[in-house]
Amino acid sequence: MFNKGMAKNNVETPSVNIIGAGTFIEGDITTNGDMRIDGSLTGTINVKGKLVVGPSGMVEGEIICQNADISGTIKGKIGVAELLSLKSSSKLNGDIITNKIAIEPGAAFSGSCSMGGVVKDIKSGTAEKAQLAEKTA
Repeated sequence: MFNKGMAKNNVETPSVNIIGAGTFIEGDITTNGDMRIDGSLTGTINVKGKLVVGPSGMVEGEIICQNADISGTIKGKIGVAELLSLKSSSKLNGDIITNKIAIEPGAAFSGSCSMGGVVKDIKSGTAEKAQLAEKTA
């Protein structure tokens, strides 16, 4: 079944992480893959890929990611290196730093928005945009 002579594939496949509805997590999460949140999370999220917060999803804390589609609720700062998409059911209360933003009619946003700047790691203040671009190239 296994071929001992077969070369190992050292390429790491990005993961897709899901926090399901009805799940409550308190703590910090870092992933090199993508993440979908349909439950509740309190803490810091650092996603090297795409973050999706579903309609039942709720995040209270700070977020750094490459791209984001938000349909649920966010309370806190969010930094997106490329595109932040706020869907019509989204509610965001906090500051945004992003390169591009799309806001559907019906989306609620309260806070400040800065576009075109470098996304920084909120806790350490380090530049994240350049690192994210290098990892996706």
